[in-house]
Amino acid sequence: MPSLAIILAGISLPIWTVLTFFRGAFWQLRQFDDDCHPERSEGSQPQIPSEPVREGATPSGLPTRWPRIVAVLPARNEAQTISSTVESLVVQDYPGEFCIIVVDDHSEDQTADLAQRAAQAKGAGDRVTVIQAAPLQSGWTGKLWAMQQGIEKAASSPPDYFWFTDADIIHAPDTLRRLVSRAEIQRLDLASLMVLLQAKTLPERLLIPPFLYFFLKLYPPRWIADKKAHTAGAAGGCILLRSSALHRIGGISAIRDEVIDDCSLARAVKRTGGAIWMGLTRKSVSLRAYGTFAEIRDLIARAAFTQLRYSAPLLLATVLGMVLTYLIPVILLFDTHALVWCTSLLAWALMTVTYLPTVLFYKLPPLWAPLLPLAAAFYSYATFLSAIRYWLGHGGQWKGRTQAAK
Repeated sequence: MPSLAIILAGISLPIWTVLTFFRGAFWQLRQFDDDCHPERSEGSQPQIPSEPVREGATPSGLPTRWPRIVAVLPARNEAQTISSTVESLVVQDYPGEFCIIVVDDHSEDQTADLAQRAAQAKGAGDRVTVIQAAPLQSGWTGKLWAMQQGIEKAASSPPDYFWFTDADIIHAPDTLRRLVSRAEIQRLDLASLMVLLQAKTLPERLLIPPFLYFFLKLYPPRWIADKKAHTAGAAGGCILLRSSALHRIGGISAIRDEVIDDCSLARAVKRTGGAIWMGLTRKSVSLRAYGTFAEIRDLIARAAFTQLRYSAPLLLATVLGMVLTYLIPVILLFDTHALVWCTSLLAWALMTVTYLPTVLFYKLPPLWAPLLPLAAAFYSYATFLSAIRYWLGHGGQWKGRTQAAK
């Protein structure tokens, strides 16, 4: 009768075979790295297209018209980063009409004043409007309520697209132009970019690249872009949304109580027939720093149990799956049975190979790649903690708010 070690090793290796070869090539980052495959930029030399030019595009690959854009920037206690974020928005080299609405979500610091000063310092005071969010209504999460305030403010002159972005991100000057080009030429209803997160401290280097890796494993970008696939995901720090798609889903109120608002928005758009896309970029950078393991733990715990739909059986299955997938191959390397340790070594090798592109994306030494099991153990702990906090009535904590009501 096969030993338990042989059975566990025989489970782990097929898991990694499936993840490596049959999970939408989620780990091959170059395929959806927007910095590697940008839309043709303005001023570049036009080329004769190899196929008929799509409606809405010129032969050079540019839109025939640049639509009107309104950026909505929800901000709560972002005094440390808001100035840099606003400055990066007002210097966008976008050729079309573009304005910015900063929604101060009841900040207890100088977020609103600093946003206005940053706009005026760049000579863009007329393009930046700072408003105060109304008191948070029951049934809404804080960020989505702030976004709703910005949308309502823009109602007097409706834009073609809304650009939702966070108050702790510095965008490259061509970010909006590239997003709009892609959306117009590919006829997308939602285009999103996962910006570069900080990976400078020891906790960040160990745990932030896995955050991207695990996210892409859950939401393979190739499947996101496939209209026939049910997978829908987005990165909330940078979302370009067509106004007609927002109207079609019933407005932001359709997802008003969602903690994982970005992926919920993507699902709503795709479910109603919209085309969506998500990519990566290193050119837009998050300013949010995580100096301790506890800070990253809280980042994970905020939404992990929500991802599991607050289900105890799914929690148990997830933790068991993490152990089988990431920890068992390492543990069984010390087994004396040749079949067991050889199978486990191969599983760990596949794990390391698939994780390596993410490590390199963050420009870290390749030696970080074999350490993914350590990060997986930490994420399992944070996921379990997320459930405990939810059961104690403290789920979905963000900026002093408990948003996942029992």
